[in-house]
Amino acid sequence: MTPRNREGNELLGAHVSTQGGVHTALGRGRAIGATAIQIFTKTPNQWREPQIPRSTVGEFRKLLAESDIRGVVSHDSYLINLATPDPVLSRRSTTSFAAELRRCRSLGIGAVVSHPGNYIDQREAGLARNALGYSKCLRAVPQVMLLIEGTAGSGTALGGTFEELSELRERIAGDVRDRVGFCLDTCHLYSAGYDLVNDYDGVWEQWDRVVGAEHLRCLHLNDSKTPFGSRRDRHELVAEGSLGASPFRRIMRDPRFGRIPKILETPKGDDLVSNDRRMLRRLRAYARSVGRSVSR
Repeated sequence: MTPRNREGNELLGAHVSTQGGVHTALGRGRAIGATAIQIFTKTPNQWREPQIPRSTVGEFRKLLAESDIRGVVSHDSYLINLATPDPVLSRRSTTSFAAELRRCRSLGIGAVVSHPGNYIDQREAGLARNALGYSKCLRAVPQVMLLIEGTAGSGTALGGTFEELSELRERIAGDVRDRVGFCLDTCHLYSAGYDLVNDYDGVWEQWDRVVGAEHLRCLHLNDSKTPFGSRRDRHELVAEGSLGASPFRRIMRDPRFGRIPKILETPKGDDLVSNDRRMLRRLRAYARSVGRSVSR
């Protein structure tokens, strides 16, 4: 159970399972001591779009209101590709993403984290298709925010540079663009060539200059199994990969990120609980040194 004395502004947790129904995620979040969680509202590697029963929606909202969890985001399906040139996949992706937004609106989840698509043919055409798909879905479903996640930059995946993320947002229709923010992943950043280890301040200054600090709405805190600039998305436990402890220590002490949800997507281990608990204890230990210089 979550201790009742967490810092009031803290939003720290992990991606948790919804096996048995989305309402079960709140208990799993409490079990690891989370004050924020990320969930899938459906099976992420299937196209089937479930209708969540009203009773489950009510239970989710009730349990959330009674818990110490103060932030919930969802993550969309792995199958969605709004940048694809394939018209069949494009239609399925648009339908699926709109359904994700509707489920989140029903549950009271304020934001959906979404990977940009794979353009397959031409980058410019892919960006246009991706932006059009997001625009259509946001217009169809009000209120819920889209948080575009930066990628590791592998293959034809969009979103591997700050410039590309900024361009994608600017291409989204003006009447819904205010509902578009970003989620950045520390593993993806490092793999894409943003050196959080040796140029921490420079990375965030570049983000602010190119995209705007105000548009960062979520952080995924993951170390990387692969070296700097690998262009590979392979998550590792915090401070046990190629990034090491320093970037995470600085993020946890950095006042700019104090009210931004920070979510682990690190390996779960055999029992699905112990690693997350250990990683959250580690991150909170870093945060307790907030009075020191963030350069340490």
